[in-house]
Amino acid sequence: MRTSSKAALIMALPAVALFLVFHTIPALQGVFYSFTDSRGYGTWDFVGLENYIRLFGDADVLHSYVFTLQFAVVSTIAVNVLSIVIALGLSANIRFRSFMRSVYFLPAVLSVIVVSYIFNTIFSTGLPQIGQALSLPWLSNNILGSESTAWIGIVIVTVWKACATTTVIYIAGLQTIPDDVVEASLLDGASAWQRFWTITFPLIAAFFTINIVLNFKDFLQVFDQIVALTAGGPGTATQSISYLIYKSGFSGGQFGYQSANAVIYFLVIALLAGFQLRVLRRKETTA
Repeated sequence: MRTSSKAALIMALPAVALFLVFHTIPALQGVFYSFTDSRGYGTWDFVGLENYIRLFGDADVLHSYVFTLQFAVVSTIAVNVLSIVIALGLSANIRFRSFMRSVYFLPAVLSVIVVSYIFNTIFSTGLPQIGQALSLPWLSNNILGSESTAWIGIVIVTVWKACATTTVIYIAGLQTIPDDVVEASLLDGASAWQRFWTITFPLIAAFFTINIVLNFKDFLQVFDQIVALTAGGPGTATQSISYLIYKSGFSGGQFGYQSANAVIYFLVIALLAGFQLRVLRRKETTA
């Protein structure tokens, strides 16, 4: 083995060791405990596949999966539509373009939990006071306090936070489009919509795929926003899978049961991500 290869291996070993200790081993322990009735402490017994069988008949678990999937779909669509529009605007020949790009990227460097607590105050106090002052009934109530509207507040915070990184990726994609292609479409008299749909979008399809897969995966794991905004409420209206696993697994005495839920959760995310990649890559090749 070459000296450089040995040096690279030695430098990589600490990272590999940390990954094994803090990621792989705990993950394997979680799979092991999913076949037990462990409460997270004390004694436990093997129960085989009982936890997995119970999951499919648990109304709270099924509701959490439905809410999380709906939230992930709505947020993914909203983030990507808004990010493409912002990226097109920030790629145009406008004044203070660099400054505006910095401003739009600001949410990416802020903590999700801090941003969520700030929005919690805005939704619960700021907006209702404005609504009452302007005599606007639809703005006078805290949207986080209603089962039918609480999810909207979570989507708003998620979209505001996620747009920063997603927009940067789209801007990078737009910069790969050859200028002569755009100039040729202008000479042909193509409208702005025709240029976007027939030239711009097909040429940034790979970046679209990246954003869709990453956003959807991240939104399926929504947790911080739930903790800071609604704590899964009102009732269980906004209880995501991650929050259910955390709440019931660590403080509800269902460690083994929720470990099984976490295993199923991981498989669902992996399968959906794989399915997205196959479908979107096919569209890339036919675009």
